[in-house]
Amino acid sequence: MTRAARGTDHADLARLEEQLGHAFADRGLLALALTHISAVTARPGQPVRLRSYQRLEFLGDHVLGMIISDMLYRACPDAEEGELSRRLAELVCEEACAEVAVAMGLGPFLRLGAGEDRAGGRERRAILADVAESVLAALYLDAGYAAAEKLVERFWRPRFAALRGQRRDPKTAVQEWAQARGLPPPVYRLVERSGPDHSPHFRIAVELPGHEPVEGVGSSKQNAQKAAASAFLERVIS
Repeated sequence: MTRAARGTDHADLARLEEQLGHAFADRGLLALALTHISAVTARPGQPVRLRSYQRLEFLGDHVLGMIISDMLYRACPDAEEGELSRRLAELVCEEACAEVAVAMGLGPFLRLGAGEDRAGGRERRAILADVAESVLAALYLDAGYAAAEKLVERFWRPRFAALRGQRRDPKTAVQEWAQARGLPPPVYRLVERSGPDHSPHFRIAVELPGHEPVEGVGSSKQNAQKAAASAFLERVIS
């Protein structure tokens, strides 16, 4: 077996199951969760993307968001919606998911095409982040919400614990969110200034390519920018 084909062998999958702490009833789900599109051979009438982990990654993204949101809601009873949204963004971002994939030890088990494998796909952050979510989705489909929650508790909990008690600047969170997706830094545009000089009122929009501008208001430009950043985070996470 070539290294690129790893992830389909039952012995390999059994080792990974030990690392994940879950024995799959349907190992085909786990194998699919590890299959990058580069490893899929085109067949008539069978879309390539449907035989890669992409659909599972879509589901895993939402399962992860639900579980982390529940954890945050219970653990941070005094946090407002904007603060919860910022913490959620940090816990489900590409960087966080890629680090979790490394902690799970997923890299050696990925099924990659030869070219992607030679190009370092097993260490590529975007792929690792995607496969962390696809594996979570596979476990969710195999054993239900409680099992998925257990996996998140085990592998996301260290990052979750590190964020507790911290209050991140929403502008920083938006910039990191954009950077993780290959976008340029956000632009903050003054939409309106009103009120007297001793009590001004600012309305500012945060703009990123591919996203509708989101506005925030405040008694200073800085506060309005923070409000816009918080509103943007709430929109992209909801």
